[in-house]
Amino acid sequence: MGVTREPYQGVKNIVRFNWHFYLIFILLSPLLLVLLNVFLSLKISLLIILLLVIPVFVSLVISHWIYDRSVLYELNYLDEIDISERDSVININAGFDETSRLLLEKLPGISLKVFDFYNPKTHTEPSIKRARKAYPPYEGTRAISTSKIPLEDASVDVAILMLSAHEIRQTGERLVFFKEVYRALKFDGHLVVVEHLRDLPNFLAYTIGFFHFFSRKSWMTIFEKSNFELSKEIKITPFVSTFILKKHGTSS
Repeated sequence: MGVTREPYQGVKNIVRFNWHFYLIFILLSPLLLVLLNVFLSLKISLLIILLLVIPVFVSLVISHWIYDRSVLYELNYLDEIDISERDSVININAGFDETSRLLLEKLPGISLKVFDFYNPKTHTEPSIKRARKAYPPYEGTRAISTSKIPLEDASVDVAILMLSAHEIRQTGERLVFFKEVYRALKFDGHLVVVEHLRDLPNFLAYTIGFFHFFSRKSWMTIFEKSNFELSKEIKITPFVSTFILKKHGTSS
């Protein structure tokens, strides 16, 4: 039986793992309405509250589109890479892995290793802790640091970073990590990075939440400094970008 995602699984997980934000919003909205009504008419106060509610609703609708209705989890971007049954593939997550089982369903013959760079000392967000509790790590997942991947040089055909690399918040640490991925990849290997960007579509979708993402320019700088070359860029909805990278100077 294939691995399937439940209807509304993506948006339900967002609410489930970040319920404290929504609870605070629900509790503070009536108080804010009372305070606004001291200085403004009830009609204008209600309008302001509505303007605050709309972005929250819009973000959930767009998240449902991205995570439940789009082809994001069909992993079609891997069709751009010639992956054989003998290939070694690593999937690296930041404490929440929704793709390893899907990878083996799509590419059943590959040699898959799963790594998790989640560090409870630095990744203190309640949402990650809740996600890890709800979804135990994929069997055989190995915990790593962002500075060391326990693999031989040039031993990996494909490395995948699915919505995880942005959790490495410090630029220097992120660069060290990408250089370590580069070291582990074979000369003709590929790195696949899937990320939201700090751009206009994500601002319209998530307002100030888009600051949690990095700009395309920031990613391209990291790729260049770690000696990767962009082979192809694919948009999965206007809100998610897939970068297919190869080692600089390769022709594959």
